[in-house]
Amino acid sequence: MKKAGLTGHPRLLFNGEGIAGFKTRVARYEWVNALWAKKLSGLDQVLEDDVELPPRGGGWWHWYASPKTGSPLRTGKQIGKWEWEHVDPVTGDVYTGGDPSNPSQDYDACIIMGLHDGWAKKARDLGLAYQVTGEARYAQKAREILLAYTDRYLKYDLHTIRNEVRIGGGRVGPQTLDESVWLIPFSQGADMVWETLSEDDRNALAEKLLLPAARDVILAHEMRVHNIQCWKNSAVGSVGFLLDDAELIEQAIDHPDRGYRKQMADGVMPDGAWWEGAWGYHFYTLSALWGLVETARNCGVDLYGDAFRSMFDAPLRFAMPDLRLPAFNDSGEVRLEGRASIYELAYARYRNPDYAVLLATGNRGDDFALWFGEGELPSAAPRVWESANHPASGYGILAKGKGRDATWACLKYGPHGGGHGHPDKLNVVLYARGEVLAVDPGTSRYGLPVRSGWYKTSPAHNTLVVDETSQEASEGRCVAFGSQDGVDYAVTGAGAIYEGVAFTRTAALMNENLLVFVDQIRCDRERTLDVIYHQRGTWADVPAGSAWTPPDKDGYSYLQDATVREAGDGLRLGIQVKDGWQSAVVLAGGDPTEAVTCTGVGDNLEDRVPEVIFRRRCAETAFSWCVCLDGGPVEMTWLPVTDGLGNAVARSAVAAIRIASAGEARVLVANPGGKPVRIALSDGATWETTAVFDVR
Repeated sequence: MKKAGLTGHPRLLFNGEGIAGFKTRVARYEWVNALWAKKLSGLDQVLEDDVELPPRGGGWWHWYASPKTGSPLRTGKQIGKWEWEHVDPVTGDVYTGGDPSNPSQDYDACIIMGLHDGWAKKARDLGLAYQVTGEARYAQKAREILLAYTDRYLKYDLHTIRNEVRIGGGRVGPQTLDESVWLIPFSQGADMVWETLSEDDRNALAEKLLLPAARDVILAHEMRVHNIQCWKNSAVGSVGFLLDDAELIEQAIDHPDRGYRKQMADGVMPDGAWWEGAWGYHFYTLSALWGLVETARNCGVDLYGDAFRSMFDAPLRFAMPDLRLPAFNDSGEVRLEGRASIYELAYARYRNPDYAVLLATGNRGDDFALWFGEGELPSAAPRVWESANHPASGYGILAKGKGRDATWACLKYGPHGGGHGHPDKLNVVLYARGEVLAVDPGTSRYGLPVRSGWYKTSPAHNTLVVDETSQEASEGRCVAFGSQDGVDYAVTGAGAIYEGVAFTRTAALMNENLLVFVDQIRCDRERTLDVIYHQRGTWADVPAGSAWTPPDKDGYSYLQDATVREAGDGLRLGIQVKDGWQSAVVLAGGDPTEAVTCTGVGDNLEDRVPEVIFRRRCAETAFSWCVCLDGGPVEMTWLPVTDGLGNAVARSAVAAIRIASAGEARVLVANPGGKPVRIALSDGATWETTAVFDVR
């Protein structure tokens, strides 16, 4: 083993200086002292517990979902040794299952994985208690856990999420990911009691667990730039820094294809968002990275660079007014208050006052607050929400207002996001008055059929679907973005979502109550074009229609309560958001149109969300529609457009629409190609423009 030349323990979660600082904070700040007292109280119970490890490795978290509703299961009462009841929170149905030969229903294995993670964290916490108090009983209990796993580790079968014996699986966990998540706190615990262990203990721990886990299980599974690889780097780096193994440290930080520096260079977009385009994975990646970054700092290696800092900055720039992040790609909605804890470390290292504002929204009661939290935080003024474009990640945000009641809409036009991407180019999420209205469905647990049948389909999103098939993976672009005469706008192109189809969406936030869309579509032949919109609430004031049978295709087959009516002359659909608040979706008349109203899937199969499909059969067209948040009357009228020779210009190329609402009339022009055109106004005047977007 090539040595890195490190001396002294601890040096992973804390070094000697960090332990001294921790003691000072516990003594100085009452709230930190209270957290520490609570931690010690819990550890006193651990001291009394027998260290009885599960008889096998754990199962895949994504299997832990109801096969009926798709909802994550809740653990019920224990019914036997390593056996539990598993409850569907939607229906109350109770499932049991502990058969490794049927991993998709081996629910007990999912609980067992949690028990393994729990023992690793207990070893870490016991080690910290020893470092702070100097009491040998904590170190002795940590040693008991460490040696129990040392004896057991190589006896656990190598297994994947489907119980295959191959590279990519783990011994404690069903993937190298889970193995890494477990190994990091385990190594931190070993580090804090390392100098209390005998030479035989250290050698056994290294040779029978740490090195086999890092080298044979984790490193054998090669990946590139990915959130999982970040976890693997942190695990391998933790073992490397613990054992003073220069080769493992180099693998974790400097490997040219997958090390930490490569992840930062290629995985972090210029605006700070993680490349996979899912906010859940953004924070999951941060959760993976910080341990390696902090350990390296404790050992004299500075990885706290601009890219890492930008990952903390990005969520604050992209958040909705209530500090939620959209459920884009394979992510649910992310509430920043619930993820504020990692900003304890960020604020301690970067001193950005914006981080402190976020921390003030939380309860500061978890491990990050205990380990790194500053005793006192500065205050800040309420935020005013403004529109902003982020071309690197491909998010165009239109916003108006102050505080949590502001109106905020985000168009998603950027990179696909790899394996965690969804076929939803030009999808929109709308927030207003403290509610997410136009929703992105996010994802389900990965082991469920509904994930591919609904959540990862285009019909589940607020975008265009052609010929009842999902979009191809693509990257769109922003054609124009800005503000004119009080109207904030974004003109975005979808890219190659279908062969022979060009789709451009113009969104204009007229005011805090009115969001207008112009969707321009040109095809190489006649196609079935569905513009789809989902909004939370219940249908209200919907014109009568006839029953409509959804096609038996991905996305559509999950629709319920479908009715259809003609809408060629325009249409208003009311949606009751909640008591006292009805919004409206209004479609401008024009080409022959069918409007299908139905419900789609929300958080689970029983959670139904109103959905409208505006359907046309043609080669080219333009839809203009709007969301009126106060439900008030809106009149939308197409205006004629001609070129310099007086020839009519198709709306699919240049569209002009008059919007009359709340006693005010405005004319919008969507002209993605920047063509010189003339618009015949309703008062007989002519308006000439070459702007991509124009308003008057």
